[in-house]
Amino acid sequence: MTSAEIRDKFLKFFASKGHQIVASSSLVPHADPTLLFTNAGMNQFKDVFLGFDKRPYLRATTSQKCVRAGGKHNDLENVGYTARHHTFFEMLGNFSFGDYFKLDAIRYAWELLVEVYHLPPERLWVTVYAEDDEAYDIWTREIGIPAERVVRIGDN
Repeated sequence: MTSAEIRDKFLKFFASKGHQIVASSSLVPHADPTLLFTNAGMNQFKDVFLGFDKRPYLRATTSQKCVRAGGKHNDLENVGYTARHHTFFEMLGNFSFGDYFKLDAIRYAWELLVEVYHLPPERLWVTVYAEDDEAYDIWTREIGIPAERVVRIGDN
């Protein structure tokens, strides 16, 4: 599957779940003096999450163009040395502005991976935040991922 096919399937999947497809914002944020470059898919929705802006939709999906230029989780020194570190990339995202939370987000993720991308369920592993028992329970009890394939991670 090409990257264009992955992107197209992602956006169409979330549109079928009631998400508004939102075009990528500029790599240079126009109205945010706190960012030099767009470095994450959620940047264009920052004011919505902070309560300063309201959109005419409660669900969104995007393929946001991003630049890796340093920051909190700076791994810029890895660019060029690994297959997964790039200076320019697109971040696929699905967002809910108070409409749904973990249960539906996890269900959507599983459906996308297994039913749309046809990844073999027995080869998938999941990570949850170290203290997030709710997400852990959804993955193991609702989705059915074996506990040994759910990894709890922390801040480091």
